[in-house]
Formats: sequence, structure tokens, C-alpha cells
Amino acid sequence: MENFEQELQNRRTFAIISHPDAGKTTLTEQLLLHGGVIREAGTVKGRGAKKMASSDWMAIEQQRGISVTSSVLQFDYEGKRINILDTPGHEDFSEDTYRTLMAVDSVVMVVDAAKGIEPQTKKLFEIVSKRGIPVFTFFNKIDRDARSPLDLVDELESILGIQAYPMNWPIGSGQILQGIYDLKQKELIPFKNAADHPEVRQEGLDEVELLEDAGNQFDEKAVATGQLTPVFFGSALANFGVTEFLREYLAYAPMPAPVTTVDDQVIEPDNHEFTGFVFKIQANMDPRHRDRIAFVRIVSGAFERGMDVTLERTGKKLRLANVTQFMAEERENVQGAVPGDIIGVYDTGNFQIGDTIFAGKKAVRFPDLPTFTPEYFNKVIAKDVMKQKSYHKGITQLVQEGTIQLYKSWNSSEYILGAVGQLQFEVFKFRMENEYNVEIQFEPIGSKVARWIDPDQVDEKMASSRNLLVKDRYDRPVFLFENNFALNWFKDKYPNVELEAKM
Repeated sequence: MENFEQELQNRRTFAIISHPDAGKTTLTEQLLLHGGVIREAGTVKGRGAKKMASSDWMAIEQQRGISVTSSVLQFDYEGKRINILDTPGHEDFSEDTYRTLMAVDSVVMVVDAAKGIEPQTKKLFEIVSKRGIPVFTFFNKIDRDARSPLDLVDELESILGIQAYPMNWPIGSGQILQGIYDLKQKELIPFKNAADHPEVRQEGLDEVELLEDAGNQFDEKAVATGQLTPVFFGSALANFGVTEFLREYLAYAPMPAPVTTVDDQVIEPDNHEFTGFVFKIQANMDPRHRDRIAFVRIVSGAFERGMDVTLERTGKKLRLANVTQFMAEERENVQGAVPGDIIGVYDTGNFQIGDTIFAGKKAVRFPDLPTFTPEYFNKVIAKDVMKQKSYHKGITQLVQEGTIQLYKSWNSSEYILGAVGQLQFEVFKFRMENEYNVEIQFEPIGSKVARWIDPDQVDEKMASSRNLLVKDRYDRPVFLFENNFALNWFKDKYPNVELEAKM
């Protein structure tokens, strides 16, 4: 690829994380608007309107006004090529979010300025902080009544344990919002149609003076290692403060980072041998074609359409001829891409989540992506026995996406589904009916404690009504314990049997 180095330096790849309803999808829409990708931003609340959020492509998302899948969105702004990974907002889909966070170089954390740090934000931040990646904080909805910005910044530091540096500061909020004060340019950016409240303006400017005297120092190195978060205030819905945020984000966000392999090789982005890993698989993004796409994060080298790669897990050679890039449900064939970019490879069943692909003779394997231990379980049955082929195909394809897990009874053909949250079952049922034309019914078997067991140690006599013996989709034996008491009883009875929990 010509200008490979230049293209690489222009890439910025980030995910947006938040608690549900903090405004994550609305901010995503406004960023796309800035990139000239869409002409109007679809608000998530007004679902009666024709315009849906561009990042919510699945029918159930458009009906409910929630994000339950990770979307990939790409646009250009001021000379940079930006890849946004819009993650699910609902906590039941934290697995998908977790894996997505393995594929980004920085994170934008959206916080509702009226509510502050909420549980899902805290949970996702903990994942991000373990990786030490840069975090940029956007306190949203200041055009509504918000908490004191001093309290919000203090809570950010005390609950999340990260130092904060305000890049701008709100002067009032809600009906008395005057604007935001840019601490770098030392100027007030007025809120449109703001009623004049001199006393509010003075109080805000006093706070700015306090910050300048006693606040943290800006440290670019601390931002780059995730120890200091630049803080912004604004309103995504009113498109206020978004431009300022985007410009400052691009000034300090990192370019694509190196990735360490399982044998401790460090693969630098400018290494000319192509490598990448699959962090997501999605079936039926285009219901008309029943397609299946593997989302690949490029780690090193240039992708060129038609190139040959090796799938590390199987050693199989594959030609990457039919590859796309995304703007939510809209796609276009891509001729070339560089590290930081996300490409969608049409998949006929070759890929699994966590797979590494590489070009050249030297094998590369990136670490496995995490799998979670399900907490809720349902037996699943097809209502129409004549639709067995579609039923099995639907279950196989949706399970391969990784948001729901499949188990089979040890001595029968019964299917049991496991999930981290109940909403995943609703989405599964909806998609089976809408994408595969198969009606299913669930027979709940409640919450269970799942533990994997070494095949050499398994004995059917260990199973009972309180610990069901099943196989996972790779035919590995798993015990589903009724509760922790049943698990501990089993451990006492079989002290030499090793049981493994996922995350």
C-alpha cells in the first residue's frame, strides 16, 4: 500500500462505554454528523420518527431503542480516519462489550451529568483500566439540570481511582446553562439561546479560577497510560460541546498500539507482515443474504483485497477476497486497510471468536479473548418439528456470535442455552423468529453455577438432580450446579476433581 506510514499515523480507533441511557448512541450519531456520514442525527428516544440511530441496525434495537450488538462505524474528520466501535449499552451484553474493548486503542466514557458514575460505567471502566488504555470522559446532558461539576469530577476520581483534568467547564446547567468555558483557549463558548444570568456566570468563572490554581496538571504521558482522563462537558442531544470534544480527542488519542502474542512477541503496527484477530462474529447483518461476518481488527501490516492469509487455529489458507468496511448496516467492499481498521470478512463457517490470521510464513497467535460463565439457563425447543433444519442452523449461527452459549444434555439431544442476562434470551428468540422463521419456546431451568471438568476425570455417576452433566458446543464436559452449596458439597465429595470457572 502506498503511504502506509501516513495512513497508519492517521488512524484512531475507540469504543464508547456508558451506563444505559447516558447518551452513548446519541453522541455516536453526533460524531457521525461531524464526519459528514449522516445528514441528521437519529435520536434514540423518538422512536416514532422514521430516522433510527445509525449505529442500531438490528430490528429489535430499532423497536426498543437499545443497543444490543457492537456496531463498527468509520468516518474521516480533519485528516484522521476514525473507527468507532459502538458497544451494547445493556448490561446483559457485557461479554460483547468486553471483547470489543480488546480491539480498541482508547475509550470514550459517557456519563450522565445528573446521575454521575453508575454501576455499568464502573464495571466497564475496571476492564479498561486493567489494559491501561487512555480514557476520555464526556459528562453529557448539561442542558438539563445537572449535579455540581466539582462533585462530578470528585466522584470520578474517588470511585474510579483515576485523576481527572477538565478541558472545559460548564457554566450553569439546565435552564440557566450559560455555556462551557474552554480552559485551554480561556474563552466562554455560549450555549445557544441562553438566558443571561450574570450570577451563574460569575460562580462558574470562580470555579474555573479554583481549578487553575488547585487542579491537576495536564500530563500527556499520564493520559496515554490511562492514569489521567481529560474531562469534557456538553450535550450530545443539543450538539453542544461535541466539536470541541472531538478536536481535543484527536489531539491526544493514540494511534494503533502494538499487541503481544502468546509467546511474548511484540507485534508492532508498522511490521509489514499482515496480522489480525477476530473479536466478533455477526450473522444476518443483511437478512436478504443470510450472511455471516467475522469482524477483524488489523494489528500489523497492510490489508489488500485478494491477499492470502493463514488461520492460525487450523493452519488453513484463506483468500480474503470479499471484505467490507462498515457504516452500521451500510457496507462497501474495501480494497485496502491498515492497523487500527476493522474489516468484515464474509465467513462460511471458518472463524471463531479470538482467531488469529496472519500472512507470511511466520506463525502468529494472539491471546484468546475471554469467555464468560453463564448464570441463567433455559432448555430450548422448536415449536414446529418440520423446521428442524432451520432450527439447527439458527442455533448454530447465533451461538457462534458468542453472546449466548449452547450446551447439550449428556445422554440426549436436548439443547440448553446459557446467558449472562435474561435479555439475551429475548433477543435470541426474536432473531430465531425473524431471521430464521422458527418459533421456539423456552423451558427455564433457573440460574446455575457452571464449572468445566477435565474429560479424563468425568464420571456419569457424579451427576445428580443438583448437578447436571452437560457438554458445551466443543463437547467439553460441564457441570451445572444448582447453587454454590451444591458446588461446595461436590468439592468436598470429590476433592481431587478439578473444576474450572470462566470469567
